[in-house]
Amino acid sequence: MAYNLLKGKKGIIFGALDENSIAWKTAQHCHAEGAEIVLTNAPIALRMGAINKLAEEINAPVIPADVTVAADIENLFAKSIEHFGGQVDFVLHSIGMSINVRKGIPYYENNYEFTHKGFDISALSLHRVLQTAMKMDAIAEWGSVVALTYIAAQRVFPDYNDMSDNKAVLESIARNFGYYYGTKKKVRINTVSQSPTRTTAGSGVKGFDGFINYAEKMSPLGNADADQCADYLVTLFSDLTKMVTMQNLFHDGGFSFTGVTQAVIDQMEK
Repeated sequence: MAYNLLKGKKGIIFGALDENSIAWKTAQHCHAEGAEIVLTNAPIALRMGAINKLAEEINAPVIPADVTVAADIENLFAKSIEHFGGQVDFVLHSIGMSINVRKGIPYYENNYEFTHKGFDISALSLHRVLQTAMKMDAIAEWGSVVALTYIAAQRVFPDYNDMSDNKAVLESIARNFGYYYGTKKKVRINTVSQSPTRTTAGSGVKGFDGFINYAEKMSPLGNADADQCADYLVTLFSDLTKMVTMQNLFHDGGFSFTGVTQAVIDQMEK
C-alpha cells in the first residue's frame, strides 16, 4: 500500500545490481511512493547486473559512475540535475566491496592493496559523493542521504573481514558530514544498520547461511528483509523524519540490543 510519502521528490540510488539487492527494492518502493529516480552503479556492475530491467519498470535513466572517480560523480550529479530540472532530494549509498573477502584472505593476513581498494569503494566513496554534492549544491534543503551499514562496525563478526573497518569509517563519515551539511543546507545524513540480508553481495560472505540463521534466533522480531528495509528507507527520505540526522539507525528486529534469547540458549543446551 502506497502513501505518496515521496510525491514530488527526486532521488539518486547507488548500487541496484539485481532483484535481490536492497537498492533495487528501495528504488521500487520509492517509485511506488511517488518519487522520480536516477539509477547508478559502476560500469562493470551495470554489465554484470540487470539494472535495465529495473530502469524500464520505474521509468528511470541509468547513469554509470565509478565512485572512486570524482569526475564520474560530478557527471552523475550534473546529468541528474539536468534530468530532474533541479536539485536532488535524496540519495541512497548502497555500495560495498572487499577483495579480501572475495579471495578468502583472513583479516589478519589482509592484502593491503585489496584493503585500500575496498576502503575507497565502500567508505571513502560516501565522502566523495557528499563532497561533490555540496560543491555543486546538488541536494535540496532538507534533503536526505542514507548509507547502508552493518553492526560489524561495532562488534566482531568472523569472516566479515575488512568490511567491518570500512563500515566503521562509513558511519564516521556520515556523522561528520551530517554536521557540516546540516549546518550549511539542512541536509540530513544517516546510516542504516540492516539485518544480514540475502543479497548477491551478502551471500558471498563465508558461512553466511549459519550467520543469518543465528541472527534470526537472536532477534526478537526476526531478521528484517530487503523489502522491509526499503520501507524504512522511504520514511527516512520523506519529510516525516526531517529532524533525524547523524544517526546510525538499527533496522534488525532487535538484534543489536539483545544479549541472548531463549532460542539461542535452547540451541546451546542441545
